Amino acid sequence: MNIPEFPISTDRLSLRLFEPGDLDRLYDYLTLPDSHRYLDAPVRDIGEARAELSMLRQQKRLSRPGDTLSLAVCAGKDVGLVGHISLRWTDATAAQAELRFLFDPRHSGQRYASEAVGAALDLAFGALQMHRVFVRSSARHAATVKLLKALGMRLEAHYREHALFQGEWDEEMHFAILDREWRRTAKVHELKRPLVA
Repeated sequence: MNIPEFPISTDRLSLRLFEPGDLDRLYDYLTLPDSHRYLDAPVRDIGEARAELSMLRQQKRLSRPGDTLSLAVCAGKDVGLVGHISLRWTDATAAQAELRFLFDPRHSGQRYASEAVGAALDLAFGALQMHRVFVRSSARHAATVKLLKALGMRLEAHYREHALFQGEWDEEMHFAILDREWRRTAKVHELKRPLVA
């Protein structure tokens, strides 16, 4: 597996490994109530944000199944860290990875997510040589569902009322795309930029 040099640059973004100086911006968006639904464990204070940053800083290569690569998504010096993306290698034989991402909702509408997720799929199907990438999303997050569909991802499952979150039933949707599908879709997106969401 070829791990590229970081940062990876897109038209407006830089995807790089996390640095100690990312703590304040990471804390800013991880502690927003809207973010808690999408985290494995909610981050409520600076100590928990520091622990999260420490974990993200250790996730810098995919050497074997179970490993995760996490990248900070930055939008220029004036804006800085706007979110992060993680690829977890789930299966070596089937060359599969799970893509996860979280963006500061205060930057919604800037299309940072579509640009960064597209770059992550380029990475997964290019240098990392994955065959299939899947994403789990809350059905409540309409912007994410719209983004994944716009990127050519296929809805494969919709789990209704599968978990309770703060006293409400949550619904989870699973999307996926194959390497050959992404190559076809990516060519279409080159003609239609910018992407939605």
